[in-house]
Amino acid sequence: MNNTELQRVKQRYNIVGNSSELNRALDIALQVAPTDLSVLVIGESGVGKEIIPRIIHDNSPRRREKYFAINCGSIPEGTIDSELFGHEKGSFTGAIGQSEGYFGTADKGTIFLDEVGELPMATQARLLRVLETGEYIKVGGQEIRKTNVRIVAATNVNMQKAISEGKFREDLYYRLNTIPIQMPPLRDRGEDIILLFRLFALQMAEKYQLPKITLNEEAKRILINYKWPGNVRQLKNITEQMSVLSREREITAENLTHFIPQDQESMQLAIIQNGSKHSYEKERDILYKILYELRENVSTLRRDINNIHKKLEENSHIGQSSGVPISSEGNNQVITTSPTMIQAFEDAEEVSEPESLNLNDIGKQLVEKALERNNGNRKKAAHELGISDRTLYRRIKQYGLETNK
Repeated sequence: MNNTELQRVKQRYNIVGNSSELNRALDIALQVAPTDLSVLVIGESGVGKEIIPRIIHDNSPRRREKYFAINCGSIPEGTIDSELFGHEKGSFTGAIGQSEGYFGTADKGTIFLDEVGELPMATQARLLRVLETGEYIKVGGQEIRKTNVRIVAATNVNMQKAISEGKFREDLYYRLNTIPIQMPPLRDRGEDIILLFRLFALQMAEKYQLPKITLNEEAKRILINYKWPGNVRQLKNITEQMSVLSREREITAENLTHFIPQDQESMQLAIIQNGSKHSYEKERDILYKILYELRENVSTLRRDINNIHKKLEENSHIGQSSGVPISSEGNNQVITTSPTMIQAFEDAEEVSEPESLNLNDIGKQLVEKALERNNGNRKKAAHELGISDRTLYRRIKQYGLETNK
């Protein structure tokens, strides 16, 4: 793709930047657009992955047909099959009529599946069938339906890790990943950071009739060297904050430190250690999060101990009837049961949490605070807690926080 064509695409979709990685992603999108090959857009949250499927659709033979962008992580697990593939009347509680679903409605068009790594395993199997044969069955239906839909997917999940952990189907991954497009993180785009800052600053100045903010050389260097864990979205938020709150219109390195946080690994500790005011609230939040994660580990360990306990009891009954110890030749281990060993596991099973350390309350408080700090924005709260949107949704239902949206 020549430079003129590239600039035309950037101007049409308001894309700012000249980094080679960004240009490469746009080039691949335009090359693959005339085909029906599946595309997987890979990149961190906030890098602008959603623009790639739009470019692909608008430059494809399907451009006059329907285009749907679906966030798979925001749809509850119990209803996602119905949303995607439709349902028959009476197929579940609340199904007062039938629905065609996205795959029925978008026939001959394009569907963008954002956060595809969050799909439940059962839905993944349905999606694989659509990709392979173009066939699907509505929820509660029996008729096999056909659809001609082009699928573009995106994820910020490490798919190889998800496959190894059994959270994502390997065959579906290779079906979606026919053409991979890697969107670069903001920290790798160099001078693009300054160009984006100027754009966001100009937009704020025009929208609210404010004097435009600028950066001195030292402030520019800090922005370029910052890690930007939230990528373009974070840069826009910080620029908007400075446009409204900064008294100085030329932002210096000193001004910048009031708005730009340290990297995520040291940010919370820096808040606690910095200055004479000790932030006990921040420190408590950190401890709550550690305890909440510890509870999950304890629960897993308890399940493992229970499983071992059951196997030992079974082996004990067999050994008592045969009069010999039970051995497992497959892995060269010998399991010999004894009353002392069984009692040890029974004791381990009886370990309980002290009443003063109610981890359910801690987990509830942690979720409440995250939602409060993010003004009820579940996606931001989930990012802060380090969990997926779907997991946060389940936690909200578990703790009865549905009314605190």
